[in-house]
Amino acid sequence: MAAPILYLTELVGLRVFDLKGRGIGRIKEAAIVPLVDAARVDRFLVGAGDAWWTIRHQQVASITMDGIRLKDERVTPYHSDEYMLRLVRDLLDQQIIDARGRKVVRVTDVTFEIRAKDDGAELAVVEVDVGLRSVLRRLLQGVFPPRWIRRLQAPIAPNSIAWETCNIIEPDPMRRLRLNITPTQLEQMHPADLADIVEELGPEEREAVLTSMDSEAAAETLSEVEHDIQVSILENLETDQAAKILEEMAPDEAADVLQELEEERSGEILEEMDVETKEDVEELLEYDEHTAGGLMNVDYVSLDLNGTVADARELLRASSETAEMLPAVFATESGGSLASQIPVTKLLLAEPSARLLDLDREPAVHVGVAAGEQKVVEMFDRYNLLCLPVVDEDRRILGVITADDVISLLRKKR
Repeated sequence: MAAPILYLTELVGLRVFDLKGRGIGRIKEAAIVPLVDAARVDRFLVGAGDAWWTIRHQQVASITMDGIRLKDERVTPYHSDEYMLRLVRDLLDQQIIDARGRKVVRVTDVTFEIRAKDDGAELAVVEVDVGLRSVLRRLLQGVFPPRWIRRLQAPIAPNSIAWETCNIIEPDPMRRLRLNITPTQLEQMHPADLADIVEELGPEEREAVLTSMDSEAAAETLSEVEHDIQVSILENLETDQAAKILEEMAPDEAADVLQELEEERSGEILEEMDVETKEDVEELLEYDEHTAGGLMNVDYVSLDLNGTVADARELLRASSETAEMLPAVFATESGGSLASQIPVTKLLLAEPSARLLDLDREPAVHVGVAAGEQKVVEMFDRYNLLCLPVVDEDRRILGVITADDVISLLRKKR
């Protein structure tokens, strides 16, 4: 037989009786201590007049919808405990992430099981409720008797999230964000889906989500977030944490965000970044953000025309992260000027000993570093490009603009 259940909306206001059956107050709050037991209600907070008392779980003889009866009447004054998670204060109405629907939902009630324990009874959290049923219970709480409310909710399908899949993402007791998904599972979600969730959260919750993930996953998520929210997040993160995340972003994306920050804040974050990444970002910050230089990424793969396919493949392996983003490598002539671009797929099919000079190469469509962003968009459209090298006056490659950069630019202009 299934264990009887009780809802938090029913628990709050429930009468507490002493050994002689006399009422000594009503439940105002329930709390768990996750470090001791992640599900069991460890203590009940009882209010009578202006006084608040604490009743521990081992003092309870029975729990029903009619009240809680004690087997030990000794109560103690309530004192706040930083390790205590109070269900009304810290969980009710808080936002959590529903991994099934990849969206943010709000906790509207909590479901307990009433379990027999030795010579008494205890409550254990089994679900957090987020659906219409729990909304109905909240609306009718104190208006109708609980048994009537249960009859009224019967036709409505339940919508809840198992407590065992919930985790405290941030141990700081001032941040009670709870998720039905672990940080590892967060990292396994597509960055675009996670970005949608992050955008729905409040500032503190956004910070809690990103700092719970590794820097690479956080960077991928931040790259998908709306630009103004990116800025807000980086303004509020600890400087070293912001630097670690930006180090994992493409240099052009990191530069775009830093340009929007106050100069002092931007400088603080740059100082915390590793030297190589810092130099790449600072180089990009010198260009106007509305020019090809401001749009380009300094990560690309190039080699001399006299090199072989085997040389190109080895260079691609050594630059695997960059190679993932680029559909072509760039061949250069003596002096380093751009000669042509070679699709990566062609390199995979060619003989390793073949020289790049002997391959069928594509024209070296390129753009000057000072060209405006409108010129860049027109070139992508006209030539149906996936990437566009950016060159200086001597046609030496300075960086490359990819299709996703142009898509991001067009999204900002909407």
